[in-house]
Amino acid sequence: MPTYDERDNLPVAVERLTSLPVSDLHILVVDDNSPDGTGELADKLAAELPDVVGVLHRTEKDGLGRAYIAGITRALDEGAEIVIQMDADLSHPAEVIPAMLEKLETSGAGVVLGSRYVPGGSTAEEWKWYRKALSAWANFYVNLILRLGVKDGTAGFKAWQADTLRAIDVASIRSNGYSFQVEMNYRTIKKGITIAEVPIRFEERTKGASKMSLKVQLESAAMPWKLLLGRQV
Repeated sequence: MPTYDERDNLPVAVERLTSLPVSDLHILVVDDNSPDGTGELADKLAAELPDVVGVLHRTEKDGLGRAYIAGITRALDEGAEIVIQMDADLSHPAEVIPAMLEKLETSGAGVVLGSRYVPGGSTAEEWKWYRKALSAWANFYVNLILRLGVKDGTAGFKAWQADTLRAIDVASIRSNGYSFQVEMNYRTIKKGITIAEVPIRFEERTKGASKMSLKVQLESAAMPWKLLLGRQV
């Protein structure tokens, strides 16, 4: 879980994860030197749950993609067989993780997405109509260009087989922000690896501020074309 100013949400996220009926589950918090003290709080949680919670401190905030790569690389180095990526803002429902793991085990997929756009999935009721429209358009746009063959190509809640992450050479990905999710999916299908989806209800954060910016949106719009044209990203 990458964090930046998630002090109010992190303890709730950790409690939800540790309550799951999942054996040998470990939580890695990747904090980008949060001004609100999230990193220090993560250290406290790690001291309380030393066999469950770990913390990776980064010195600066340089994008969601970079934080995920740092965390995924650390998890692989520590021998993780499955790596789950999720946000700390409580928008991703932790209770769906057992279903994602079951799907990963039984479907033969290399990654399972927590999807808003398969039957049974949904977005937060608090979302304004234009935000829902933007999200739906982004997925249509990405699939039109890259032919990902998934309903929620921009999803950030994923359960990965470790071998899949190694196959797509995740450490070499240079895209950032939300386009990072698209590039990971694109590399996966280019390797001939199956992507599966399970429905989730995507919740609106109740505390803290969204990290979405105009720069991130512009990068996300350009990324599919860069990938399609084979340009260095």
